[in-house]
Amino acid sequence: MLLELGYVTDYRKMEGSQSAYHSHASLHGGMLAGWPHYRDDMRAVSKPVQMGPVWLEAKQMTGVSLDDRIWFLDPPASSYPACLAVKAAALQSPEAAELYLKAVQQAVMTGGKNIAKKEVLLSVAADLATTRPEFDAVLFKERLQSKAAIAAFKADLAEVDSARITRFPSLVLSRNGVSRKLLLTGYRPLEALEASVEQLLADT
Repeated sequence: MLLELGYVTDYRKMEGSQSAYHSHASLHGGMLAGWPHYRDDMRAVSKPVQMGPVWLEAKQMTGVSLDDRIWFLDPPASSYPACLAVKAAALQSPEAAELYLKAVQQAVMTGGKNIAKKEVLLSVAADLATTRPEFDAVLFKERLQSKAAIAAFKADLAEVDSARITRFPSLVLSRNGVSRKLLLTGYRPLEALEASVEQLLADT
């Protein structure tokens, strides 16, 4: 969640230039289940107020607009509700999931909205539907806490655990016919992403 906007921005640039050569799937690993059990020793974060400086660092690294005041004013208690919301949107279509993911990221990172709250997630959906009529906010509300959305989120958590991904954002690069995979963790600029793809493509 912290560096994802910058990471995804550069990834999409690479995707646009090499669209004929790869496809992707997004997994939502639910980085923050809840603060009582959260501890990031690498960044020295175990409480919401300590996340502010991490966001400032991310802003400097990526150039993405971030408002760190949310961690002082109304910090999200968990990232799980937002992840579940994206999976609910995905039940409409992959495009709906992508639209909602962008909208909910902007809501928390620049809008200062607490995306752990159901009413905020529904408000994001309603606002999105006004500008993108292909997104169905009514259907989203019906599916937000459905068994299908919960199952899809649990499947993502299981796959993240299977891949031994413990930090976010992470990107797993693989190539058909090659068993070796590359796991990239943390923000990587466009040049580094392209170099990693070239390295993978060079494998025989």
